[in-house]
Amino acid sequence: MALRRGVLALVLALIPLSGVRAAADDVETPFPCSETMREGVLFWKNVWSKWTLEQVVLHDTDHPSIVYEVFELPPPAGETYTDAQREYVKGRREALQAQLAAIERKVTEAEQLLDDEKALALKITEVAGGAGITGASQRVRSQRGLKERFRRGLEISGRYHDAFVAVFREAGLPEDLAYLPHVESSFQVAARSSAGAVGVWQFTRGAARKFMLMTPGLDERLDPIASARGAARYLKAAYDALGSWPLAITSYNHGIEGMRLARDRYGLDFPKILDEYDGRTFGFASKNFYKEFLAAREIASDPAAYFPEGLVPDPPLQHDRVTLERPAAASTLAARYRVPLTGLASINPAWTSRALRGNSPVPAGAEIWLPDGTLERIASLGKKPKASPKASAVVGPPAATMRP
Repeated sequence: MALRRGVLALVLALIPLSGVRAAADDVETPFPCSETMREGVLFWKNVWSKWTLEQVVLHDTDHPSIVYEVFELPPPAGETYTDAQREYVKGRREALQAQLAAIERKVTEAEQLLDDEKALALKITEVAGGAGITGASQRVRSQRGLKERFRRGLEISGRYHDAFVAVFREAGLPEDLAYLPHVESSFQVAARSSAGAVGVWQFTRGAARKFMLMTPGLDERLDPIASARGAARYLKAAYDALGSWPLAITSYNHGIEGMRLARDRYGLDFPKILDEYDGRTFGFASKNFYKEFLAAREIASDPAAYFPEGLVPDPPLQHDRVTLERPAAASTLAARYRVPLTGLASINPAWTSRALRGNSPVPAGAEIWLPDGTLERIASLGKKPKASPKASAVVGPPAATMRP
């Protein structure tokens, strides 16, 4: 409900307005950031590099730079909330919502605001204008700080980042897409979402069947390099279908068809899509996904600026690998390369339990990771696999092709 002209005048008289502006990115880039998106990018940078797991932020969903309060969780602070912590956060959020609802009622009825109410109203109007008070109580959201999680993701990314960059370079796509796992999984290989997405690149089973190998013996979602290639295939298809990287990246959360509907209505005006598109499932997560990517990209491209205490990156991935021309049992591969099956399984997380039990083969086309130096050792024994003419696009020695 819009504020009446007289009520709006009262708000403007009580509270001075000042616009919040950020410098536009003048450099032509595949990943543009408008002024209206910048406040969201800054918010996510704070979530990942300023606020810790012990802190919870109450903010406005439409204008995340409106941060009402940052409070400490009751200890202990683990990866997930305890029941008591969840109730504590709920209580703080509901108390704020009640206060904002009272402010909206007073403004609508032209009543005098108390000093603490004026301070809250000022937070809103400085960013959203006088009309932003309407519905503010319904726009309150809690966000936990994730500094420790992002920091650890930066360290883990040392293992995979160069390989991911090589995958996107080989695919002819922007190399900075390699930063996307900071948003999706914090580079956790075993990450699983409530929607059934799995792995560093968070593919659902249905999407994985389109863009990578999925068989009873192999789930490439759990292989970071193989799933990076799947992500490259997906993002290329999304970009070809949608015509812009903001739309293509957002489709990673909302789906290509969902973003196609938005583009058909608003064209390539991405800020307008964020402001006006009302798709049924186009909620906070979808609206913020591209902003999160931009924030992660800024932090990960200059981590020392955000984590001056220093990081200890994991060493880059260094394994040999072979590509199967024919299906093979996991035990056959272990015997062929004289590596214990348990050791081979530990560096091939995409192998399923069925493959490890011998009930399903590892399929043709699968890339098999071997301990560093295995191919050289086998060659010295006179068992050198036939070399593949195609050079490797990942960290480590070139792939070989194997006929078991």
